[in-house]
Amino acid sequence: MDEERMKPAELATCDRTASLEVIVTGLASDAHTWNLVFIQLLLEDLGHRVVNLGPCVPEEEIVESCADHQPDLLVISSVNGHGRHDAKPLIEALRARPDLDGLPVVIGGKLGISEDQREEQARELVAAGFDAVFQEGADLASFEAFVGALPKEVTR
Repeated sequence: MDEERMKPAELATCDRTASLEVIVTGLASDAHTWNLVFIQLLLEDLGHRVVNLGPCVPEEEIVESCADHQPDLLVISSVNGHGRHDAKPLIEALRARPDLDGLPVVIGGKLGISEDQREEQARELVAAGFDAVFQEGADLASFEAFVGALPKEVTR
């Protein structure tokens, strides 16, 4: 899989005109910031425009930010182990809005506190409406491949 990842020289030559508008956010109960900065820098290195809402963002603020910005992708990152529970009401609120129901939404990080329930957690989140789940320790190449497969300048 490492062969699929872009090398720094390739990143420098990315077509930055064909980029996505991406919102990156933490959940209301998660005060971690380093993960959000990392994801922002990764996406910007891939040529995408990023709005980073930061940590501890209330569900309503995430929904309204998505309505205002109409991004091509929403990336949610959790480190505290409560992502599975906190994200379900958020995805329900996003999918309930006609202007956001087609928005690609992914979540990643430490989504629960039980290692033996990781697959079940991922299935639950996809069933709830997430387009992809990237558990803690997932290969970055799978996230990059997902983002790279999205249509540029998605219209909903």
